[in-house]
Amino acid sequence: MQQIADHLGLSKFAVSKALSGKGGVSEATKKRVIQAASELGYFGQKSAYMKNQIPAERKASIHGKRSVLVLMPNIRFQNKESLYWGKILEGISEELELRQLGMIIVSESRAEDFLHVLNLEGILGMIGVGQIESSLLLEVHRSGLPLILVDHEDALIPTDTVFANNRDSMSRLCTHLVGLGHTRLHFLGDIQFSSSFHDRWIGFREVLELNGLTVPDRQDPMLRLRGVETGEYGPDVKEWIAVQKSSKPMPTALVCANDSIALHVRQLLKEADIEVPAGMAITGFDNIDDAYRSDPPITTVDVPKQAMGHRAVKKLLERISNPEQPYEKILVCAELVHRDSTAAPLAADAQK
Repeated sequence: MQQIADHLGLSKFAVSKALSGKGGVSEATKKRVIQAASELGYFGQKSAYMKNQIPAERKASIHGKRSVLVLMPNIRFQNKESLYWGKILEGISEELELRQLGMIIVSESRAEDFLHVLNLEGILGMIGVGQIESSLLLEVHRSGLPLILVDHEDALIPTDTVFANNRDSMSRLCTHLVGLGHTRLHFLGDIQFSSSFHDRWIGFREVLELNGLTVPDRQDPMLRLRGVETGEYGPDVKEWIAVQKSSKPMPTALVCANDSIALHVRQLLKEADIEVPAGMAITGFDNIDDAYRSDPPITTVDVPKQAMGHRAVKKLLERISNPEQPYEKILVCAELVHRDSTAAPLAADAQK
């Protein structure tokens, strides 16, 4: 704590308050302390920041504990009705039911309230799904509950994670586009929105570099789309499409960070009188149901959403039985789904 205090120019008392999860310091100060603690390696220790150490007999056995908490605090977009997150939740539920274990879904997003809403004594552990604030994850870590994160990771918290193999899957998708003859590819998404989006961007970039193609600048606004969950980026993309039409040569393929973006952009291209795939190919990622229903159906990557949920439950039970094992980042393979939104570029476009 003294090292953190010296690093930030704070008192050790203020650092202690921030790390204990108690009041007495501002939220801004707490965030600064947590960030500094992470940079200095404090959270690299499995037991760091835990309020109570878990007895060995509790770690080694699940006897008498019948439920798992599923934390989904971003309830507006990450819920059972979601075409993406709902499938992950189905997988978690199926695996728990198979093992005759219960599931309690928690949408509480305030760290100071979270651990007071339930009696944690009968809880086996927790599975966090999607984006979760660091402050909330720190409270879970403090409780000593075994924790698995699905489609999310946090540099502050040492824990097991389950992801789709985003980077390799996107590489295969972009290699397919290059094989069709596309040489001007553009990425649409917010590469800072999540680890998955960033990994997809890396897979995209690597294929372009390998083939000697122009890589969009990281400061390009199409790589920093605002409101990727709400569609707030619509006017920005519409303006960008208009600029591309007037400046030329246009990209021949748009690689979208997920299917929702691809579906929205597909509509904007239609409004701009650009045919898909004749005028421009477009791809998504995730393989939500609406991607298949689109006109034309969207070429995408089938993320095994339910399998990720199943794997998260299995990993949680493995972690409870073997608490000292090294943490794992589990990558579940995803498959390309070829549909009608991609085709070879027109000969004239390919030559430009």
